[in-house]
Amino acid sequence: MRNRANALVPDDDRPSLAVLLGLAEDEMEHGGRQVRRLAQVAALWPLAMAFQGLSAVTASVALMGSLAVLGLSALLVVTSLYAFAIVQMPASAWRSHLRARGATLLASVIGGALVTLQWMVVHDSDGMISQTAIVLATGALALSALALYPIRPAMIGYAAGMVLAMAPHMGLVSTVAGIATVLLILFTGTLRLVRLDRATTRADTVRAMEGAFAAKMIAEFEDQGTGWFWEVDRDGRIVYISARVADAIAGFGPAPLGRALTEVFHMDSATPATERTLAFHLSSRTSFSDYSVRAAQDDAGERWWSMSGRPVIDELGRFQGFIGSGTDLTERRRSEAEITRLALFDGLTGLANRQRMRLSIDKTLAQAQGGGRPNALFLMDLDRFKAVNDTLGHQAGDDLLKQVAQRLSRGVGDAGLVGRLGGDEFQVLLPGTQCRDTLATLATELIGALSMPYRLGGTSVTIGCSIGVAIAPYDGSDSETLIRNADLALYAAKADGRGVHRFYAEQMLEGARNRQALEEDLRQALANGAFHLCYQPVVSALDERIVGYEALVRWDHPTRGPVSPADFIPVAEECGLIEALGEWVLRTACLEAATWPEDVCVAVNVSPVQFANPQLPTIVTSALARSGLVPGRLELEITEGVFLDDTRSSDAMFRSLKALGVRLSLDDFGTGYSSLGYLRSAPFDKIKIDQSFVRGAAQPGSRNIAIIRAIVTLA
Repeated sequence: MRNRANALVPDDDRPSLAVLLGLAEDEMEHGGRQVRRLAQVAALWPLAMAFQGLSAVTASVALMGSLAVLGLSALLVVTSLYAFAIVQMPASAWRSHLRARGATLLASVIGGALVTLQWMVVHDSDGMISQTAIVLATGALALSALALYPIRPAMIGYAAGMVLAMAPHMGLVSTVAGIATVLLILFTGTLRLVRLDRATTRADTVRAMEGAFAAKMIAEFEDQGTGWFWEVDRDGRIVYISARVADAIAGFGPAPLGRALTEVFHMDSATPATERTLAFHLSSRTSFSDYSVRAAQDDAGERWWSMSGRPVIDELGRFQGFIGSGTDLTERRRSEAEITRLALFDGLTGLANRQRMRLSIDKTLAQAQGGGRPNALFLMDLDRFKAVNDTLGHQAGDDLLKQVAQRLSRGVGDAGLVGRLGGDEFQVLLPGTQCRDTLATLATELIGALSMPYRLGGTSVTIGCSIGVAIAPYDGSDSETLIRNADLALYAAKADGRGVHRFYAEQMLEGARNRQALEEDLRQALANGAFHLCYQPVVSALDERIVGYEALVRWDHPTRGPVSPADFIPVAEECGLIEALGEWVLRTACLEAATWPEDVCVAVNVSPVQFANPQLPTIVTSALARSGLVPGRLELEITEGVFLDDTRSSDAMFRSLKALGVRLSLDDFGTGYSSLGYLRSAPFDKIKIDQSFVRGAAQPGSRNIAIIRAIVTLA
């Protein structure tokens, strides 16, 4: 289909395969040849009809009164007219190959009639009229043969008829032999031409079937798949585009047919080699491949396509335009955007995740190195968040994190980037900020905002927040160092009571290094048995008799000397060594107490980490059984820290320990989170008043004695 104007007509029956693969001409070649042949026959047939009519008239005159001649003449005229009508029929009436066959059949009847008339005139009459009739009949055969030249079987049949018509005028044997030879050659040639025509027809049929099948597959591909096709003329205007893409483009603006390709599509700025635009390729007539484009009016970028094209050159080397194909990229781009979102954003809160925060910090610090621009980093940790998860469930915890993210985003605003690292840890990057007063004010406001009550499923929940602050480039010129120092500042904020912010200082790094070194030494000391127990006596105030001892763990470091429990016990709790150390103290104290008088008890401290271990009753039972110590002589001292996570597991642990027969003591009462509710719910046998009250009790004007008296009376 070389007529480009036809492509502007939205005809669903027009095979799109013609535009893409050039198969329309192959598909219609056989039918086109038949149409052209019929047109040639129609051009020469009137002249042949004139000679046929004259031949019929002269034959009728020569053989006056012969009904056979009159009948043949009438048949000749009617058949000739009917054959002429057939070849000029419109395509909608009969198919071209049917009209060609009909014309061939009628032409055979006409040829037979002419030869019969000629034979009748030769045998039954002579004279000038007869000779004229013979000449006219011969001329009619010749002109009919020329007119039927496009239809080979009919033309060969007429040629044979001419030879047969000349036979009566020649009586020589050689002439008869020559005529027979010509007839044989004509017969052989006719068979050969018929075979060629049959082979050509079969090939045309196969090509037509293949073309129809290919057109069907292409149409199905256009309708159901993601691929599409397009074509532009030599002026760059669209003459064909798949209906699905045309409808999508029309949804954003004018229909694409007839418009310039560069007006319909705009390239994606992220496409590689964007300096080579569509206009460049159309003007330079060069191929392009996999260009990402969208509709020019699609400002929101709702639909995207991949586009490839190549120039079309005809057989004479003339540029005809471009043809090409494409695929729908919309879903792939959406998937890529979703993958990017999942890779760079926190799925729960929608904030930047750890990876994006690291990339943003690296990029911000790299830009700051050139201009010396300072940047600040907040590292934040929620206080008492675990209690919400344990008491209300993880769904409530997730809802709480979402509300925290909203408050952080509102508090920071456009001043920085807020991210969630995981769990209850958050980060805030503040580019271009170094004023400590400004940062302190923002940190205080954020702590205050996050400490306001939250509503979770009808329950009011209050948490806190601690913040560590590091400033680049003073506290680190790379992301790793800056994050580490912000983490050290956060550690210091937690150590100072939580709910506060702290700026990084060099002493924090030194302290962290000391803690790390102390941790390594602590591990070696535990493995080498470098600890020992000291026993502090418990004296009855009534008779000044020793009623028990409190086991105290001590550590003599080979280079540090004696290390205070206040230094290594917190480190042991942080690094996970407190359980092993506590079990060693418990077993050692029970073994040594078993050798004491039966009325002397031993007290062993139990850390909150040990108390949270479900295996603690089993460990106590094993220590008692191995040492043979009576359970009533063992006293477990528990601090108020076990009540920070006041759950059912704490009550179950108290019941299990009391069931063993051991005594329970509340240590350091009066400090921290002291609550009378502890005394009501927990089965303590003893309350130990914190030493800070006892030491100051004898000083003049001290209120400690009144506090001690109240606690004793309460107990």
